[in-house]
Amino acid sequence: MRRDAALKIVPAFSPHPFSGKPVLESAPLRRGFKRSALSRFDDSTWDLSPAVFRENARVCHMTVHFDRLSDSSVDCALREFLYARLNFDVPGHRNRLPPASIRQLFNRTRRFLEFVAAKRGACRLPSVDQALLDSYRDHLTSDVQRRAMQVAHLLEVVVELHHYRDHMPSGGLDLPPWKGRTAFLVAGARQTAGENKTPRMPEEVIAPLLQWSLKYITVFSADILAARAEIEALRERQNALIAADQRLSESMRRQRRHDRLTAYIEQLRGAGRGVPIWTTAHNGVIRNDPVTGADTPPINAHLIHMHIGVDTQAEPAEHVLLRMATKTLVLDAITELGAETGGIDTGVSIDPDTGRPWRPHFDAKTLLLEERMLQSACYILCAYLTGMRDCEVQAMRVGCLNVGRSEDALIERYAINSVVYKRRDIRGQPESWITIEPVAKAIAVLECLTQHIRRRQGGDTLWRVLDDGRSRKAHISAEVVRQLNAFRDHLNAQFATREAPIVPPGPDGRPWRITTRQFRRTVAWHIANRPFGTVAGMIQYKHAGIAAYEGYAGSSRSGFRNEVARERALGQLDDILVYFERRRAGEVLTGPAAARVTGELQQAIDKLDPLPGHIADPARVRAILAHVARTLYVGVLNDCFFDPATALCLNGKTERSTPAIAHCRPDRCPNSCIASRHRPVWAQAVEDAKMLLREKRLSELQRAALRRDVERIDAVLERTATSSLAAPSSRPSAI
Repeated sequence: MRRDAALKIVPAFSPHPFSGKPVLESAPLRRGFKRSALSRFDDSTWDLSPAVFRENARVCHMTVHFDRLSDSSVDCALREFLYARLNFDVPGHRNRLPPASIRQLFNRTRRFLEFVAAKRGACRLPSVDQALLDSYRDHLTSDVQRRAMQVAHLLEVVVELHHYRDHMPSGGLDLPPWKGRTAFLVAGARQTAGENKTPRMPEEVIAPLLQWSLKYITVFSADILAARAEIEALRERQNALIAADQRLSESMRRQRRHDRLTAYIEQLRGAGRGVPIWTTAHNGVIRNDPVTGADTPPINAHLIHMHIGVDTQAEPAEHVLLRMATKTLVLDAITELGAETGGIDTGVSIDPDTGRPWRPHFDAKTLLLEERMLQSACYILCAYLTGMRDCEVQAMRVGCLNVGRSEDALIERYAINSVVYKRRDIRGQPESWITIEPVAKAIAVLECLTQHIRRRQGGDTLWRVLDDGRSRKAHISAEVVRQLNAFRDHLNAQFATREAPIVPPGPDGRPWRITTRQFRRTVAWHIANRPFGTVAGMIQYKHAGIAAYEGYAGSSRSGFRNEVARERALGQLDDILVYFERRRAGEVLTGPAAARVTGELQQAIDKLDPLPGHIADPARVRAILAHVARTLYVGVLNDCFFDPATALCLNGKTERSTPAIAHCRPDRCPNSCIASRHRPVWAQAVEDAKMLLREKRLSELQRAALRRDVERIDAVLERTATSSLAAPSSRPSAI
């Protein structure tokens, strides 16, 4: 056959239209990266990290590997779709995919494309019909452990393959999947806007987390930072000794190390201290003490090496317990001097609550553990007391705290400078958060905590992986969730008893699983519904609430004010449900608004007519009493069913939409309702007033005022005494 005839039979090779193009055609890049050096369409791995600006983004989330795909048709369709999602908008449907979401979309799309290839022999999307789409939906829903919402997210990919068909050279789905119905409708999932699905931390969980985080910052941090400074100084001295020994012969090096070991043991003898052993048998090895016969953790050779200048990574044979001469010195010394746990010179402070040291002495491993716990404590304070999202907290850098001072040089307010990413350009937008002193202390501690890491690695970000010798990651990113739960477990293991854990289990009896999103939702709920609760008293909650509410990005653009308002509405519905159940149980309300509120509750009871001993449907109760719930503001002395036309606290200024709590007159205002749970506070007020009346230095006017208060409070107590029900002190958990 002639050559020209053969060329007509064999089609000419045509490169893919996207071949050789950078995966990111127009996305902004971080400083120092050039578009010419980005991953290309044909590359086996796409690394999109140059276009990801969030400090908490994980490397695996912005990297995809095509060499794991065995079907070439799946490979081609997947590349085209991801390229289209990254570089094209479809008005009315989808904007360009954020580069940090590439791995998630890769996995979801791959699942569908491989299903098509398995059913049809190859992945040819234009030939897909509705029957195949229905088969894929049935395949997803057949897994009983897969929730409807998860199915909906997987089906969204199918819809997008139709919308992006014009941007895929080999073609997408031609037919509109399920005749244009949404993936959520097809999956049977409710796509509802409004209530946040993130679980709210119970007060018995967030309160100890907050208390012990403050304790770590204010009490324990000084010991942890001092121990780290000692370790860093020892490391520098070790490196200097090793460098000086390099110029010597092997015999001279060994002699010098022997001399330094002898001097170190003599130093321990002079100070009346023992040879260091580890705090725990972390590698499963134990030693038997020759004097006491007790089993203990092994000798802390790591600390000894730092003192005498030995690098066992470079010279394993120089380990002090492997060479006979040095091993004999160490064993003789431990027989004479005994053992000392930890071995670091830094002392351990006295816990003011127990009067004892808060932990045993440090060694390198327990120091690293406590550093991580301290980092977790810093995160809890920063996330919870500011309302910042995780990506905003982890975008904090050295110097992010600004301290404003008034003219008399007193501290006026603290502000954190960071970056908002949600609903912003992928580069984010710089913003400021007004905060309070505990957060300022946490940031100062965090800067000191990461100083040695930043000095070695460079950069000015604060949320670093602290074990810089082993981890390949620079930032904790999503690892913070595991670390927060480790903090919970550490508190229970280190400071609690089996009978009285520091952080109790959740409602299901299992340890409460902490996630970063819970902090923002929980603080929004507390600010909205319990500004005077248990947690409030610990950290001057009103100040935190005002700071977070007023100062979060200086406006409602960040969404925190809307979140507080949403949590207030949800909290009011939960509180009215408690009123309903207490009324069914027989509680008698008092106060000027009691008749009005009781009438509304009784109407709802009559309408629902639940059987005795049965719980009424909460959704129906909330719907019937929603108009009452919108006016409910829970208080300490009373609850306010707010009506601005009759509110005494407004003094005729009816333009306000919320009560002025500071001017409340709970025994007189027509909006005031007093329940049995308020009675202990009134009783305590009487006791306090009677105690003041015993003071001899009071004037007659003061005594007269106190007597009038006692009479007024006694009248309230007399009326509330008719309420025979001892009502529960908290609402049913909505978590």
